[in-house]
Amino acid sequence: MTEVRVHGAHATVRADGLEDEIAVEEPLEIRVGGRALAVTMRTPGHDEELALGFLHGEGLIDGARAAGPPEDLAGNTVAVEGPLLREPSARSFFTSSSCGVCGKGALEEVAVHAAPLRDGPALERALVADLPERLRQPTFARTGGLHATGLFSPAGELLCVREDVGRHNAMDKVIGWALREGLVPLHPNVLCVSGRLSFELVQKAAVAGAPMLVGVGAPTSLAVKLADDRGLTLCGFARGGRVNVYTYSSRVV
Repeated sequence: MTEVRVHGAHATVRADGLEDEIAVEEPLEIRVGGRALAVTMRTPGHDEELALGFLHGEGLIDGARAAGPPEDLAGNTVAVEGPLLREPSARSFFTSSSCGVCGKGALEEVAVHAAPLRDGPALERALVADLPERLRQPTFARTGGLHATGLFSPAGELLCVREDVGRHNAMDKVIGWALREGLVPLHPNVLCVSGRLSFELVQKAAVAGAPMLVGVGAPTSLAVKLADDRGLTLCGFARGGRVNVYTYSSRVV
């Protein structure tokens, strides 16, 4: 029989006399004004930041809100102070750990309502290529099962890093942290992710006002189109001292 013991963001699995460490994945219910709004599969930790970042990316809040355990103290639940800026769509949110826009009924549901980004900053290409190496990923090192997002200053200083089984959750946690720190819009700071560059990551970065998004992996076609439309510099395959710049290359010198 397999035994799983959870220790925060990681778990120990024992089976057939062997032991391994794996990432934890559990549901999180996000409530606003006492109403259940969304469920996401995430790695426990920084749940209040995750809730705030998710709501900001959906255009439902524009700043930090009080967030914490609900009145009934239900587990795996975060309550966020209302009201919302607008009424959510009729669809129900259910976000898996692999996709931030799964279940969206129409393209209009994922339309980005964000102003085009300001010019600058200008970063050296070598610095942009090195950003993934500057991500601190302690739980990934133990489990090999988490994504990471980091927020960097234009000088390459790591301001905040978060890990999660969901790449979009890791970014939501960073944006939620930035909301609490008064750093949204994120400009001139830049975002870096440990994996591929998908549409929902560009969406969240654009809504948060990040001028640049860097990833270790490849971008998708919609990610490139959206970044180009919003004026965001999108950089992929940042590894080994090299990086591909897909949009707004004026920010990479």
